[in-house]
This record gives sequence, C-alpha cells and structure tokens, in this order.
Amino acid sequence: MYQSLWISSIVLIILYSLLIILYRRWFLELPRFEAPFPQIPQTRFSIIIPARNEAENIDRFLPSILEQSYPEALFDVTVINDYSTDDTAQKVQTLQKKYSNLHLIQLSEHLDDQVTNAYKKKAIEIAIAQSKGDWIITTDADCKAEETWLLQYDAYIQLHLPVLVAAPVMFFNTGSFLSIFQVLDFMSLQGITAAAVGAGTHAMCNGANLAYLKTAFYEVGQFKGIDHIASGDDMLLMQKIKQRFPGKLGYLFNANAIIQTAAMPNWKSFFNQRIRWASKADSYQDKSIFIVLLLVYLLNFSLLLLGITAFFVENGWHYFIILVAIKTIVELSFMIPVSRFFGLTETIGWFPIMQPFHIIYTVIAGWLGKFGSYQWKGRKLK
Repeated sequence: MYQSLWISSIVLIILYSLLIILYRRWFLELPRFEAPFPQIPQTRFSIIIPARNEAENIDRFLPSILEQSYPEALFDVTVINDYSTDDTAQKVQTLQKKYSNLHLIQLSEHLDDQVTNAYKKKAIEIAIAQSKGDWIITTDADCKAEETWLLQYDAYIQLHLPVLVAAPVMFFNTGSFLSIFQVLDFMSLQGITAAAVGAGTHAMCNGANLAYLKTAFYEVGQFKGIDHIASGDDMLLMQKIKQRFPGKLGYLFNANAIIQTAAMPNWKSFFNQRIRWASKADSYQDKSIFIVLLLVYLLNFSLLLLGITAFFVENGWHYFIILVAIKTIVELSFMIPVSRFFGLTETIGWFPIMQPFHIIYTVIAGWLGKFGSYQWKGRKLK
C-alpha cells in the first residue's frame, strides 16, 4: 500500500511540476500594461461595494476609492448595506456629506426579509439596476486603491475595447504568521490568474478588482443560473461573459491597478473564506479549472498521507521530505517573479516554512468546500 502511495505521489508531483513550470513561463511572457499619459478620461464607472458589518473599514479604506485622480463627474460609488448590525450605514452617511458621488443602498429595503444563499449577488444586482455608469467595477469595503486606479482601467478600456477586465489583488502584510501565510497563498493564486492570461486564456478573477460592461451583465442574464451559489459573483459571472463574448476579456497587468485588501484576522475566518472559495469548484463551466484544482488537491492529499504514514514506515520521512522539497523548489521558481510584481519579495523567505501548513489547509478546505458548510459574515451557508 505504501509503495502504491509513493508511486502515485511521484506521478502527481511530476504533473504538478510541469504545470507550475508552464505557469512561470506564461507569467513571465505576459506584457505589463502601460497606460498612455497624458490621457483624456472617457469611461463612466459605477463602483459597487457590498458591505456587511464593515464599520471599522469604511473610514479606513473607502476614501481611497473616492479620492481618485479621475474626474468626479465620470464615476460614482455605491455601498450596499447588507443587513449590518454595526454602524456601517452611519459611517457611509457621514462620508456622504463630503463626497457627493457616494451613494448608500439598504439591502433590507429591497429583499423584504427574503432568505437567500447569495446575498452579495442580490446586492450587486440591485446596485447595478440603480447605477448610472456604463462600466461596473466591484470591490470590497476592506479594499484600498491607488490614486490612478480608475485611470488605468479607463486607458485599458479605451485601448482594447473589452467587455470585462480583471485586475490584480494583494493582501496587506501585517507581519503576523497568519498574515504572511495568507499573503503567500493568495499571491500564488493571483500569479496563476496572470499566468493563465499569458497562456492565452482567462480562467480566474477576483471580485475585489473586477470591471465589466453593464450591458454585458444584462445580456448574460445577470447572475441567473448561479444565484443559488453563495460565492462566485466574480469567476462564475466571468465564465458566463466569456462564453457569450469570446475574446473580449482583458487583464489589467499593472502595479498601479493593484487593489490591496485585508487578510482574515484569525484562523477560523481564514478557513471559512477558503471553504467558501472551494465550494464553487465543481460549478466552473471551464473544466480545465476543475482539473487543475483536482490535481492540486490530490497532490496535497497524497503528501499528507505520506507524512502520516512516515511514522510507521522505514525511511518514510526521507521520501516525504524529498517530495515536499521538490514541490517547494518548483513553486519558488514561480513565486519569486510573482512576488517581484507585487513588491512582496520580503515574504519569500517564509515560503518553505509555510509548506506543511499549506498542505494541511488545502486538504481540509477542499474537502469541506465540497461536503461541508461554513460561516461567513455571521451567516451559515452551503
């Protein structure tokens, strides 16, 4: 039995290594977008921010979204208060006295206490229905934008004429073990997102930094068909738009377009977030995504089994350490250039240390994402 596990682990590590090497090549080949300056802004944006119990973040992050070096007449910001039990709404109302293009929607006034598994999607649909912009940008209440964020989007849209544009996201690094772990884990996902674009496809995105034409949103039926899934307001919507508008998706690969967002404050919320992300894995229409996720899960699962059985098999630890070392070295070859783009090279030294924790969390989150439930923003979801 151990021999079969060892052989299967070798096969999986070979396949995984080849995939990561390809990701590295595709990432390095992806050209950086350089916005032509000076430029004349033309795009009318409506920025939508669903918020539930985000009072602590409103004052801290929302001004960075509002104080853009972009004409105020060409963008507005709408916060949808999702049944918050803190003073999220009051914080927004206070900021409205300073920013005339800031709007507030109370989700409770539109749902009539209707219970749903996808409050965020409902919030976005309601806000889009009331929006004035031709382009919708979604982000979160705990996100910070660079001053030229909207200028980057506008330049890309004018140059490439897409119907959807994804852009990079990164976590703030507070220096704690959990923060560094999340920074590295999320940075790898963002690197893969860019690498997929470099490969000539567009398979991933993040709703904290996503833009799309409002007409395209309605043409694909909004969130119809995916509105029973708690997560997926970004990637599942992107797949609907990709199917309807092939070749019209873009990726804003520029450091000034990066959105910075807060990492989860504790392990419980971290696992709930990752379980929520994993819960939509088998809903992707692009089965290549599912195959990659399955490969990653099977490799980590086999390594976890090897680590457990190493206690009972002679030289078991030697085999386990060899495979983990191969995995770490291959991943570092990819993570180093990714960290340079995000300006997070100081975190790379932690990467080998985080490897055992990453293996365990991947197995747990993947399993519970498929077969379990989770808590998110005070709600129990499936």
